[in-house]
Amino acid sequence: MIVVVGTIPIKDMPLTTDFCEYSHEKLKGGNLDLPLINGTSALVATAAAACNALELPKPYAVLAGDIGTGEGSNLIYRFLRESFKPTSEKTVITMHYIKPNVLYARDAVKALKKRANTTLIADAGSMYVAKAAGLAKDFDLFTPDSGEMAFLADPEAMHPAYVRSFIFDAVNDVPALIQQAYQNGNAAKALLVKGVTDYIVDEGKIVAEVSEPCIPALEAVGGTGDTLVGIVSALIDSGYSITNAATIAAKANRLMGTLAKPNPATKVWEMIRFIPEALRKAEETLASE
Repeated sequence: MIVVVGTIPIKDMPLTTDFCEYSHEKLKGGNLDLPLINGTSALVATAAAACNALELPKPYAVLAGDIGTGEGSNLIYRFLRESFKPTSEKTVITMHYIKPNVLYARDAVKALKKRANTTLIADAGSMYVAKAAGLAKDFDLFTPDSGEMAFLADPEAMHPAYVRSFIFDAVNDVPALIQQAYQNGNAAKALLVKGVTDYIVDEGKIVAEVSEPCIPALEAVGGTGDTLVGIVSALIDSGYSITNAATIAAKANRLMGTLAKPNPATKVWEMIRFIPEALRKAEETLASE
């Protein structure tokens, strides 16, 4: 069972918890039509498409509206701490953008870690608060881009905006940043570092690199990091190890771009329909290597 947790930038959207499906470029959670916006909703839509392709149950979403005030985020933290009861013994919990609140995050993660067979993934704001709260080692996978990798490598930065210049200047030396992050205890057990080359890391060791196919047009399409996280979540839920899932996901996300033939006006949800074929091709390609 996949559980996607995060906020959507809509004022007064209440806490919403339900199984979700994606078809014909529409995202539904129960009886609700959910907005397709880059960020958490794109991640949910991708997870739904990948789950369908892999013949997995629909992903469950824990969502709330938050335009930066923190109200929706706090609703989510309280739900995770007090009310969340997954129906499956094996659970992949993917946390996306939630406004950082160190005390609430500690309580929520403590509650989640009490369950056996739980894989914890953090992307975006959830990754920021995990580092700030000293919770990085409680997570099984972080999915930073190279700029966020610099944030993880800087032991003093509490947010990516405050990375010290001498560390940020080394943003292109991703392997060095990976080592610094692990040395300082600010990395999850595994990393999927997104960039021109995607690095898959297990306990500080780079175990795979994915750089092909290279699709320059994808750089102009916002949300491809969200699709990558949705795909890796589904692959982990299907039974792949975290590092194998990350390697296949990195390849599939690039193949999705190849199949979609994007241009700067392409929206990320227009590419999600290519995920089934991209997953099949990625699994075949890596199996033959």
